[in-house]
Amino acid sequence: MDKNIKIYIAILVFVLALTLIADRDQAKPIDWSPTYSVNDKIPLGLYVFDKEIHGVLKHQKVEKIATVTPYEFLDSKYDDDTLVENYKIKGTFLNISEASTIDDQSVTELFYFVSHGNNAFLSMKDFPKQLLDSLKIECNSDFQNAHNYTTQFWLANKKVNPKKYTLTEGMGDIYFSKIDTLKTIVLGYQGNKNQPKQKDINFIKVPYKNGYFYLHTQPAAFTNFHLLKADHAQYAESVLSYLPKGDVFWYTKAINDERISQSPLRYIFSQPALKWAWYLSLIGILIFIIFNAKRKQRIVPILKPLPNLTVDFTKTIGNLYYQEGDHDNIIDKKIIYFLERIRNEYLMDTTKLDDDFIKKLHYKTGKSETDIQELVFLINEHRKSYHGSLEEDLIRINNAIEKILN
Repeated sequence: MDKNIKIYIAILVFVLALTLIADRDQAKPIDWSPTYSVNDKIPLGLYVFDKEIHGVLKHQKVEKIATVTPYEFLDSKYDDDTLVENYKIKGTFLNISEASTIDDQSVTELFYFVSHGNNAFLSMKDFPKQLLDSLKIECNSDFQNAHNYTTQFWLANKKVNPKKYTLTEGMGDIYFSKIDTLKTIVLGYQGNKNQPKQKDINFIKVPYKNGYFYLHTQPAAFTNFHLLKADHAQYAESVLSYLPKGDVFWYTKAINDERISQSPLRYIFSQPALKWAWYLSLIGILIFIIFNAKRKQRIVPILKPLPNLTVDFTKTIGNLYYQEGDHDNIIDKKIIYFLERIRNEYLMDTTKLDDDFIKKLHYKTGKSETDIQELVFLINEHRKSYHGSLEEDLIRINNAIEKILN
């Protein structure tokens, strides 16, 4: 393993360990999200209510509706035979949520279900508009006094429960501001502890044909926090005591349940330490990739230049002449090469090598006039010579030519 990689891994492990140690002693923040989910143990979940509902609704069968809409559930229980035209089930539809989780089609079906002699208990802060309009009900919220409000809750019938309960966490200031007083029965109130005479309606019973709607504006009363705190559970039990005896069909498929991620990383993201460890790992990997992409590239192969065959050929021929001792031939070729260079580079006539040629070549090349005179003398002497040249002659002419060309 490369040394740099080991250093990166060591730094990453150190940072992760430091994060875990720093987070270990910190108290986990409380999640106050109003999920109203039967699977959540957070303060505003319904885990405790789910476990204790059979104790609250004694001798009543409770059936959960968790995978379909109320319309799909109720419609499947309806017998449309012309001789029957009624539901196969009897009882109370139950829903507890922060806001309405019931679609319009389901609301219509719910009205039809209640009209056949059944009941519906809805505890939420925001009711379906279709429901409120049909029952001639309006809701309001006292936002101006919300921060100065110490809310108390109690039931209208003192025989059921005469006690007033002070509930704060998760509770709202929603109340029924308009009801049909000729038909609607008030079952509960809420009010400011500091203003005993003030009271707002938060729990009502509304008749609809052959059945009843039970509407309650404080769903937080049924959450984990209040069912486990002091005597708050008594208030929730008192509210549910108004439900008629019979089967209960509890709609638990809330919006918050649908928003829960099914990703395998859900638990990691739910834990701050693991979440930061995950983010730091990704950042570390990204940095590692960026740095290594810059410093490590594909090896560029070394391409050897093509050999100059002309030079090799010339060397071979020259060696052959030299080994054969044919110095005259070599001298002739070097003279021919020298004069060709002079004609091409300096555009001079090389037919006659005299004093004019020496002066012109001196001016154009800037070489010593003495060296040029010596070379011209050796060339002319070689051309006049009738006896064979020696190796010394070849060396002298070659050195003289090199002085001029280099």
